[in-house]
Amino acid sequence: GYVHDNIAEAVKGIQKLGRENGFKVDVTDDPKVYTDMNLKQYTMLLFTSTNNDVFDTDAQRLAFRRYIEAGGGFVGVHSVTGTERNWTWFKQMIGGTFSWHARNQKFNVKVIDPSHSTVKGLPKIWERSFGDECYFGKEIYPGIKVTMAHDLTSLDGRDQDKIAQFSAPFKDLYPAVWYQKFDGGNIWITTLGHNKEYYQEPMFLTHLLQGIRFVAGESTKLDYSKAYASGRDTPVQY
Repeated sequence: GYVHDNIAEAVKGIQKLGRENGFKVDVTDDPKVYTDMNLKQYTMLLFTSTNNDVFDTDAQRLAFRRYIEAGGGFVGVHSVTGTERNWTWFKQMIGGTFSWHARNQKFNVKVIDPSHSTVKGLPKIWERSFGDECYFGKEIYPGIKVTMAHDLTSLDGRDQDKIAQFSAPFKDLYPAVWYQKFDGGNIWITTLGHNKEYYQEPMFLTHLLQGIRFVAGESTKLDYSKAYASGRDTPVQY
């Protein structure tokens, strides 16, 4: 599928955050790292602008799922909502799956949960000054808690029929950033960040850092005794 040209810049930006804030960042695009033994060393996993299938085998998918069930953290950025589109559990963990995005343009995102730690210091109305993609989804998982929303009234007016189609049943605001506790794990997702310039912009890096801090604070200790799945599609134990 589509490979974003922002990935290299995102890696640099997140590594910079690590150097400045005292956390280690390992980087790989090799799915062989997804084993129980290897994942035990990490506070969180971070997917930035991933798309379509990222695992080679269901054994790797199971290792990922067991890590989340053990209390691991997950941060997803931008097109992460288009990842593993054929795996129901993953789509529920993410909070939904990609359906369409409006053309890249300047538009506004609104903070709708100003008390949450991940929006501290961000503008209440945040213009995507380099342009961005307003993402829409389907199969929206009912457990997500939205902190920021796309202001659909600030889009430039093109593609109004598609915007109305893909935003239903929402109206003027549509989920842009959210978090949830899912199947034991701690999840934070931002659909923002298409343009590579954002990964050098202080405000966007603050946005990412606050999501990382939130998940790290929730994911204090792994407990694999709570990892119950025997396959990628084991029913979730609510």
